[in-house]
Amino acid sequence: MTARAADRARYDRATAHLDAPLAIVDLEAFDANADDLVRRAGGKPIRVASKSVRCRALLERVLERDGFAGIMSFTLAESIWLARSGFDDILLAYPSADTRGFAELTSDPKLAAAVTVMVDDPAQLHLIDEARRDGTEVVRVCLELDTSLKLLGGRVRVGALRSPAQVADLARAVVRRPGFKLVGIMAYEGHVAGVGDAVAGRPLRSRAVRLMQATARKELARRRAEVVRAVRAVEPDLEYVNGGGTGSVQHTAAEDAVTEIAAGSGLYVPRLFDNYTSFSGRPAALFAQPVVRRPGVGVVTVLGGGYPASGAPGPDRLPVPHLPEGLRYDPQEGPGEVQTPLLGAPADDLLIGDKVWFRHAKAGELCERFDALHLVEGDTVTATVPTYRGEGHTFL
Repeated sequence: MTARAADRARYDRATAHLDAPLAIVDLEAFDANADDLVRRAGGKPIRVASKSVRCRALLERVLERDGFAGIMSFTLAESIWLARSGFDDILLAYPSADTRGFAELTSDPKLAAAVTVMVDDPAQLHLIDEARRDGTEVVRVCLELDTSLKLLGGRVRVGALRSPAQVADLARAVVRRPGFKLVGIMAYEGHVAGVGDAVAGRPLRSRAVRLMQATARKELARRRAEVVRAVRAVEPDLEYVNGGGTGSVQHTAAEDAVTEIAAGSGLYVPRLFDNYTSFSGRPAALFAQPVVRRPGVGVVTVLGGGYPASGAPGPDRLPVPHLPEGLRYDPQEGPGEVQTPLLGAPADDLLIGDKVWFRHAKAGELCERFDALHLVEGDTVTATVPTYRGEGHTFL
């Protein structure tokens, strides 16, 4: 029996009393992935990206482990909810225009102490001040650095689009403005951390990605160090410089200028993280769909399953049939909203009601489809915990 076949047997036994569709997290794999992230971080703390987890119980679990400290959130409403739930170090990773949230943040000392907001444009400071109403609490601010790689004099750009503001100038704007405190810098190199460099069947593309990433890492390390020096000249008491992501943990951690690493997808290891030379994780989060039809030889149909991930549309954004091994989509239909035909020899061994296990393309987006995660240890479900959706929250 292969390792994957053994996993399928465990998951089927663990969930035999549960009807699909359902989602699980294999805690042994989750914990092993957490240990691997800590090892790669080389002693620098890891701030957990909540958008890749979207489950309070699992955020609590990982933050109890040595090597993890703080949360990187994705909306202001989520940040406030997490702070009111007891988390006390939350860095909002994206600028916000949530005026109601800013009014709440600036009116509550506990929230203002726990939440740091992201800024990459002076106009965002003005928006926060306009939203204050009667709120007088000092707002903690982190500045975002544009990490994109620019080639050929800027005519070619690789990486996410960010505001073009000079970070040192923005730092001066923050420290001069009453009601704000500059506490950190964030620089997420998504073109390095979030792009696989060993895509199966695409050797030329993979080689090009590795070359681009090596160039980007070298250029960014130099530029990030320069920016940090410039900002520390404005605010010597910066609390942290955050960088990295699951795919670049060890490279970013090697930079002296970086004090902490951000990571989250590496806990669940969705399918987009199969294509890396820098690390290899264990799939920890899966979902199961039930077989509802057997249309013919080599074909079964499961209920639902059409859960595409965000990003540029393409096959890599689709979930992948994982267990049993050897199933594939019908190219004429793909994964559907209410049913999904699957092709392959393993289909002939599946009965009505059997579970087919899938992996999502991305990590936390899986939790927008399910209100609970069944936590598996060995061949037993030891707990069932709500996702954000299960607690009544869909923040974005």
